[in-house]
Amino acid sequence: MDGLRQRFERLLEQRNLATEALRALEAKTGVDKRYLAAGATTLLSLYLLFGYGAPLLCNLIGFVYPAYASIKAIESPSKEDDTVWLTYWVVYSLFGLAEFFSDLLLSWFPFYYVGKCAFLLFCMIPGPWNGAHMLYRRVIRPLFLKHHEAVDNIMRDLSGRALDAAAGVTRDVLQTLARSRALVTPTAMVVGPPLLLEPTIAKVTVTQLQKDK
Repeated sequence: MDGLRQRFERLLEQRNLATEALRALEAKTGVDKRYLAAGATTLLSLYLLFGYGAPLLCNLIGFVYPAYASIKAIESPSKEDDTVWLTYWVVYSLFGLAEFFSDLLLSWFPFYYVGKCAFLLFCMIPGPWNGAHMLYRRVIRPLFLKHHEAVDNIMRDLSGRALDAAAGVTRDVLQTLARSRALVTPTAMVVGPPLLLEPTIAKVTVTQLQKDK
């Protein structure tokens, strides 16, 4: 128990967005930041248990602050924080993939979102007990080193098949367009010279005039 309390106190001494907010509240209210952190954790747990929109809040906790910290890590000259947040996103992606298949079943449990939020917070806390770092080193990395060659071969084979299929479809489309263009030939328009109507002059002979008389 003392070990957990010491870890909790060392965590509050870290400099990040959450601890800075706790320090500001401590300065304004005069309440110890340890009690503020414990109260915020209790309120968050109660809301995730009984409040509306628990899935959205849980996803925001697991996404918004890590995204903000990742942008800061990209802009910082150090590469150590880049590795920390890249590791978090690897774990977050695999967790999201697993959750996609189990969410419909597990979401009916009353403590599901509390446990999910606690897991995400465990994966993003700084220090040597960072959950994402532990999971990556103990689970993900050994599996990757064991199977990455087979996965690379599968991906290479799939990409080759996809390129061949795309080339075949493109070739068929071009051939179809060429045949359609060959079938549609322009009709020759033959325009003849205009017909000239010559006026006929009735020739009345003298004998005809005499007959009429």
